[in-house]
Amino acid sequence: MFTGLIREMADVVSFDNNLLTLRAKYHPKIGDSVAVNGVCLTVVKVGDGTFTVELADETRAVVAMENFRNKVHIEPAMQMGDRFEGHIVQGHVDTVGTVTSIRKRTNGTDFFIEIPKAYLQYIIPKGSVTVDGVSLTVNNVEESGFRLTIIPHTLQNTLFGTYRIGSRVNIETDLFARYVANILEKREAAKKSGWERVERFQALF
Repeated sequence: MFTGLIREMADVVSFDNNLLTLRAKYHPKIGDSVAVNGVCLTVVKVGDGTFTVELADETRAVVAMENFRNKVHIEPAMQMGDRFEGHIVQGHVDTVGTVTSIRKRTNGTDFFIEIPKAYLQYIIPKGSVTVDGVSLTVNNVEESGFRLTIIPHTLQNTLFGTYRIGSRVNIETDLFARYVANILEKREAAKKSGWERVERFQALF
């Protein structure tokens, strides 16, 4: 489990096949979980100031692979007793979004991110969303995506400062929104199934 608060920006040393090697001040142990650009990965090797994580085939098929270069966001998994900030992040990327608009404001920058419509039901105005591992608050939701306002500190200390129109980003929707939607979907399916059984029974008479 993570919080969406980035520990540091790590340098990509190499990315060969499924092995990503990073150089960072953070020193994990083999077997530790680390979120890299919002993706929960396992440390499989530790070197002198570096560590290596492994990306499974399924992970590589889902995430924005082009962002695992130069610098990446990293966050170690929470430990028992850690102070909880940000929001609950699993490190399981739901989909990839695309930056479609960037607008400077007086005290921040608006980013509009488009995502597949199937995932919009999990994006809630003033709710939480994780973009490349960064915990953020949704300003508003529109027909094809959502808008965020990024403060100067976040812009300067995360990959948001490098994003351009067309940039793809990893999106993890709000955990609670997904759970509620899943419960409601199953409840609705159960109701429909019940009525179908009643109709079939009535058709016998």
